[in-house]
Amino acid sequence: MKSIESVNTLETYKESFKIPAALWALTISAFGIGTTEFVIVGLLPTVAADLAISLPSAGLLVSLYAIGVAIGAPILTALTSKIPRKKLLIYLMVLFVVGNALASIAPSFATLVIARIITGFAHGVYFSIGSTIAAALVPAHKRASAISIMFTGLTIAIVTGVPFGTFIGQQFGWRATFIGVAALGIIGLISSWILVPGQIKNEQKSSSLWNQFKVLSNKHLVLAFLMTAFGYGGTFVAFTYLSPILQKITGLTDTLINIVLMVYGIAIALGNLIGGKVANKQPLRALFWMFILQAIALFIFTFTANDLILGLITLFIMGALSFSNVPGLQLYVVQLAEKHMPGTEDVASAFNIAAFNVGIAIGAYVGGLIVASRLGLGATPWIGAILVVLAVVITLISTKITKK
Repeated sequence: MKSIESVNTLETYKESFKIPAALWALTISAFGIGTTEFVIVGLLPTVAADLAISLPSAGLLVSLYAIGVAIGAPILTALTSKIPRKKLLIYLMVLFVVGNALASIAPSFATLVIARIITGFAHGVYFSIGSTIAAALVPAHKRASAISIMFTGLTIAIVTGVPFGTFIGQQFGWRATFIGVAALGIIGLISSWILVPGQIKNEQKSSSLWNQFKVLSNKHLVLAFLMTAFGYGGTFVAFTYLSPILQKITGLTDTLINIVLMVYGIAIALGNLIGGKVANKQPLRALFWMFILQAIALFIFTFTANDLILGLITLFIMGALSFSNVPGLQLYVVQLAEKHMPGTEDVASAFNIAAFNVGIAIGAYVGGLIVASRLGLGATPWIGAILVVLAVVITLISTKITKK
């Protein structure tokens, strides 16, 4: 009897760790998308020098990409709602490849900006529908974990894609990096074609584009979007200019910066997975504590950035916390849409992807202003902490409204 129970327990244990093939496809594509989004952070000094622009101007490549995602996510998700999910994923990866190919041959800063915005359009829709597909592939109690697995592709990109892409850009020019990213997009396209099942159903929605924007009339969802924008975006005040901080304040060489970016990426990947598990049952409570710890870490980094050991320890903690809130925020928004506005889960998810990128755009822009001001690079962490504190306040408001 005990042996039978042991076998059943083992089978249940194995079953709990099964990952649907379609989820792997989403993760592979997320890796390519994450690489193109964040590799520019490591390339800012190189791009600025090559195109003869200032560092804050180069920082616009981060914020304008994010704006492309923010605009593309809700609008294009609504406009493409009737396209079969698998076909749409493939179309998006084609657009992603085209955007990165254009970036690799961009003759000017303006062309590079246009290429980044085009790529951002693909990014926004991909992650908005990808989140709902990931959640639909697993039982209800594992949805945050499924979303975190998909976003692990993005975080692994920060572990490997960003430092390796930065190295390629430093050795062979930043254009070579975008050629490599376009190749990653082709791999993601093939993965979606092979692994994603064709019978995934579209969410039931109204045909009117205007009706899709009704999610902005729901106070619960609006507060969740604000939590996302400030909680996630606060980190990017400092993260956008992480390479210059490590170079000018910490005093690291290019080689050491690549290693630090890799370690930072490992922390992000770990934080994303842990955050997904923590947020499975009570995402709002988990997010509250994540935001508090994130603000504290950013504030401390202000004082430890000029010390190699303490700075790296703080940076690792910052990395773990900066993406730990992503699965919880996505799950919370999907739950709110299901409860208050059934049938708008895809669009609500898209608006939350937009909120992530509005936060990135705000963070990168504010960071640029700080770098160009008398405060300088060293002030970017504590300014970012202030934005995260706003997310803490919004989370408290959301909690109070939810209890009522």
